[in-house]
Amino acid sequence: MNTSLPYDRYQRQLILKGFGVAAQDKLRGSKVLVIGAGGLGCPILNYLTAAGVGHLGVADHDKVSLSNLHRQILFDTNDIGKYKVDVVKGKLNALNPEVEIQTWRDQWTKQHCIDYFLEFDVIVDATDNFSSRYMINDASVLLQKPLVFGAVSQYEGQVAVFNVKQDDGSFSVSYRDIFPVPPQDAEVLNCSEAGVLGVLPGVIGSMQASEVIKLITGIGNPLVNKLWNYNVLNQSVCIMDLVPRKDNSGGMPLNLDQFLDTPYDVQCGLNVDHQNEINPDTWKESYMGNFLVDIREPYEQPRLNSLAESMNLKLIEIPLSELESRFAEVCDKNLVLVCQAGKRSLHAVDLLSRMNINSVAYSLKGGVNGLVDLKWLSNE
Repeated sequence: MNTSLPYDRYQRQLILKGFGVAAQDKLRGSKVLVIGAGGLGCPILNYLTAAGVGHLGVADHDKVSLSNLHRQILFDTNDIGKYKVDVVKGKLNALNPEVEIQTWRDQWTKQHCIDYFLEFDVIVDATDNFSSRYMINDASVLLQKPLVFGAVSQYEGQVAVFNVKQDDGSFSVSYRDIFPVPPQDAEVLNCSEAGVLGVLPGVIGSMQASEVIKLITGIGNPLVNKLWNYNVLNQSVCIMDLVPRKDNSGGMPLNLDQFLDTPYDVQCGLNVDHQNEINPDTWKESYMGNFLVDIREPYEQPRLNSLAESMNLKLIEIPLSELESRFAEVCDKNLVLVCQAGKRSLHAVDLLSRMNINSVAYSLKGGVNGLVDLKWLSNE
């Protein structure tokens, strides 16, 4: 028995057939980078810390908000307003002080990938937007790092292990082999727009953590060249076999110079004019007379009728999907457009500007979620 290992802490996995001291030593000597400390990142980080991964990198530029708490299990009400990585580091240190925790408060960029990916054995994508997913994937391919991917939306989630070196020297499929062309940002909604059942990121994040442990220790068969799909409503699981694409029609950069020149935000539709964004305080002070246009779908909650009534607002409800066909209803009015999180409304402003609107249009920063966080609007 290796007496340098704390037997009591890891006893339940040390006694596993096929695991033992050898696997535990591999975990202790490994370095794993987790990008995103939200719904997926929380269970990933919690389980990897508990399992004894020696060094964990955690990157997230966001702060804890009330709407995070139903799914982001490392945070509580007292953490609201604090940087996620600061809270995470404290709680992971309390869970297992033997694990070294390295954090970044920055928004993760292409330069971060180049500067830090080579220091880590496994990269974990726990983000919730397409520009980050494509950036992280492409950097992992170019720097030859295995990538554990997870994604959730509403009631469904996916897990895969990308870019693992095979016995013949080649690498397994990457994210671009499944999704070669990035969607526009408003095409596929993220959790803040589409919603997600709180337990789902826990399931998917736990699966990602298990794939990391398998990659590091060599136990089992990781989800290489496979896509694991899960639906929480009926507990159905579907595993798809994946094969590499034979061409580069999706625009994968061929080297690091091309990678640095790749405009991921633009490719994913994020090149909108933030000068046309207005924060709630400025709106309340100077633009309350403008029409408030709710561009969400009718099923999205909470609705704005009570807010409009209490603040004497002129409210118009036009889903983004109908905005172009109903342009005549808004073309001559000064507008403040609002969606769930403030992303679709930026695209709506851009759309109106291209349609030559004869007035002023702003996107409300933070959307309905921001109004709830400011307690201007109840989410009940």
